[in-house]
Amino acid sequence: MRKTLLFIGLLLSMAVLAQPKREFRGAWIQCVNGQFKGIGTATMQRTLTHQLDELQKDGCNVIIFQVRPECDALYESQLEPWSYYLTGQQGKAPQPYWDPLAWMIEQSHKRGMELHAWINPYRAKTKSPHSNAANHVVSQHPERCFQYDGLTLLNPALKENRDYICDVVRDILQRYDVDGLHIDDYFYPYPVAGCTIPDDADYRANSYGIADRGDWRRHNVNLFMEQLSQTIRATKPWVKFGVSPFGIYRNKKSDPNGSNTNGLQNYDQLYADVLLWANKGWVDYCVPQLYWEIGNKAADYDELIHWWSKHCQNTTLVIGEDVERTAKFNQQARKMFLHAELPNVKGTVLWYAKAVVDNVGNYGTQLRSLYWRYPALQPVMQHIDHKAPKKPRKVKVLDVEGKKVLFWTAPKGSGWKDEATSYAVYRFEQNERVSVDDPSKMVAITRNTHYELPSAEDGHGYVYAVTALDRMQNESSYKKVKVRY
Repeated sequence: MRKTLLFIGLLLSMAVLAQPKREFRGAWIQCVNGQFKGIGTATMQRTLTHQLDELQKDGCNVIIFQVRPECDALYESQLEPWSYYLTGQQGKAPQPYWDPLAWMIEQSHKRGMELHAWINPYRAKTKSPHSNAANHVVSQHPERCFQYDGLTLLNPALKENRDYICDVVRDILQRYDVDGLHIDDYFYPYPVAGCTIPDDADYRANSYGIADRGDWRRHNVNLFMEQLSQTIRATKPWVKFGVSPFGIYRNKKSDPNGSNTNGLQNYDQLYADVLLWANKGWVDYCVPQLYWEIGNKAADYDELIHWWSKHCQNTTLVIGEDVERTAKFNQQARKMFLHAELPNVKGTVLWYAKAVVDNVGNYGTQLRSLYWRYPALQPVMQHIDHKAPKKPRKVKVLDVEGKKVLFWTAPKGSGWKDEATSYAVYRFEQNERVSVDDPSKMVAITRNTHYELPSAEDGHGYVYAVTALDRMQNESSYKKVKVRY
């Protein structure tokens, strides 16, 4: 027992010492579980405010917010109806009126977090018993959908559906200041015994000369992924495109290069060729859902994180974590050690936000006190933009109503690649060497051009340094100022 405790203590110490300056730290906030359905504007805002506050304390820097669960919207849209998962009646606007996506963008940015809009591309109706609004795609174009095990799905074989989904995404990007566009693991439906995908007629009508039905289905999804990537690039090239696939790409028994696992496969059952998308540069980050525990017989977490780290190297690799299962098996320390051990792993997305906020298994406490103790910038994405903005100007400290406040002026910049959108603030002891490479010295990431300094003993001195960050969080050189209390 003593050796085990010492080992865990060593892992914790290493995790703290090895905390990177750049790390994708996300949490999924989903609506399809019904947690917001019909609770009203005020209650939902209170719930989300509490979640955002706690996630900020835990060190989270990306919120992935579900805004389109079944071709309906948690935002004002002329293309799709208000979501059933918001008001309890599809097509009914919230009362008192508000726009959850716009509100979440504002609130996330205020806390120094990115907001990624999460959509489900093909799902048109879940098994929940409710009626579709008159302007819903199922009501207007039932011929573009098919039924599978109680679900209604947009048919991936149809170009009209690819165009339609891309129109929806373009509309979101044009009207909302989102930092990312996120899709999850639902492509062709998860297989159910006795159910057949009804696409014989589509295959006969347009097989593209592809002899194998599986290859044809993968081709349909590939066409969509490429088109969606192009839509995002053409509309707002700084918006990050992320996908969160099922955690197994292929088993070794299907492919010698597959993982030593025995479970459902993205490539073979969901027709999702995730590695192709990464290698083609269609996605900016990939979050495989490694929801199993270390030692799972069918899908060992240790095996899978090493497999993804080895094979998914042409995009930013982030790991999807199941908080409740990790806590159940008491594996948070061991998993965090694996993250630190694998340099190709650039962060974590937590499934799901409420479990973290509820501090299941002390998970949130460990994040804020150990693993995510200090703020972190986003991983660099040089294929989008690699040039840093100019440094802040006129950095000074003023006394405002008895408090010391650090002020600065935005640097000059032209265009989205050069303009500063946020800032990193660092604090050093007065005789300490200033190095913004040390993440433990970072005290804030803010979109403001001011920062209220914490109180200190009279006579104590600090040096504060401020850097500018552009939309991709490329970081400028610093401007410093001395502060005496």
